Amino acid sequence: MTASARGGNISASADRIVLFDLGNVVIEWLPLRLYRKIFATEAEAEAFCRDVCNMDWHVEHDRGRTFAEGARLLKQDHPHFSDEIDAWHGRWFEMFDGYVTGVPALIARLEEAQVPLFALSNMSAEVWPETVERFPMLKLFRDVVVSGEEELIKPDPAIYELTHARLGHPPKDSVFFIDDSLKNIEAARAFGFRGHHFTDAKTLEAALMEEGLLAPAA
Repeated sequence: MTASARGGNISASADRIVLFDLGNVVIEWLPLRLYRKIFATEAEAEAFCRDVCNMDWHVEHDRGRTFAEGARLLKQDHPHFSDEIDAWHGRWFEMFDGYVTGVPALIARLEEAQVPLFALSNMSAEVWPETVERFPMLKLFRDVVVSGEEELIKPDPAIYELTHARLGHPPKDSVFFIDDSLKNIEAARAFGFRGHHFTDAKTLEAALMEEGLLAPAA
C-alpha cells in the first residue's frame, strides 16, 4: 500500500467522508516510550525528549527532511548524544504501542457501514511504508495523505486544500476530520471541514453517532 492506498484522486461515493489523523488517534505513538529504555531515569528521558529530540526538531521530518539530515544537524549541537539521536530513526517503531484503545472497532463499524475512510497524517515519508505493514488496519483507508510525501504539514491550510483535492473535491462540510491536535482541528474547520478533537474512542463514538455517521452498536 502506498500513500494513495487504492489509487490517485478517489472521489467518495457516499454523502459523507470520515478523515482520520493517525498518530494518537488510530495508532499509539510516544517517543518517551523508547527513551525510557535508553536512559536510566524518567527525568533523563523526559529531558532528552524536551531539550534534544523534541517536536520542534521532529516536525521537520514530517515536512520532508530526512532522518539522516535531521540527525546530522542535531548532533552539531549535541554531539555527546549521537547514539541517542540515531535511535530516533533506528528504533522508531519502539515508540509505538499498538492501536489506540477502541478505535479499531469504530473503524470496522464505519467500514461495515460503507462510510468512505481516508487519512491525513503528519508523518515522515521514510517510515510510512513500514508503518502500513506493521499496522494493517491502515490498509482500510482509501487514500492517505502523508505530510512527508507532500512536504506540507498540518495545520498549514495548503495541506487541507491538497487533501480536499485528493478526496475528489466533495462539499467541504461533508468531510468529518478527526485529530488529537486542537490546532489542526481549528485549521480544518477554518478550511470548511467538520472536525472532532479526539480524546478517546468513547467520545469519538458519540460524535460519529451525532453526525449520523455511525449507528448505535448492536
